[in-house]
Amino acid sequence: MSNITFTMIKPDAVSNGHSGKIIDQIIQAGFTIQAMKYVRLSKETAGSFYGIHRERPFFNDLVEFMTSGTIVAAILVKENAVADFRNLIGATDPKKAEPGTIRNLFAKSIEANAMHGSDSDENAANEANFFFSAFERF
Repeated sequence: MSNITFTMIKPDAVSNGHSGKIIDQIIQAGFTIQAMKYVRLSKETAGSFYGIHRERPFFNDLVEFMTSGTIVAAILVKENAVADFRNLIGATDPKKAEPGTIRNLFAKSIEANAMHGSDSDENAANEANFFFSAFERF
């Protein structure tokens, strides 16, 4: 079990002005921010990050969506970080997300679901390394 997870506040939540409220919920839930930055993904970068989904039918739409605006990328620290963060953000489909979770409060649809959260300790490390160098972590 790792004590880090990776997240992105997706373009829909950033453009709707929800970044501050989401970051506040993350901090109130006991996470520490180790690294954070605004990024505008290129199609190449988004395609590389989501490469695991390249053969899935939603891949092109996902890349298009993730390059449609600014995202906030962050590495979060907390004991049991991956599982705790997945609980905080809620189900991918905001209609199925528990009341009070980030996706329940801020997501518009299953496609525009406000947040990315790592699904395993291994992916958390890989995703964090994709976006941040050691120099950018505090």
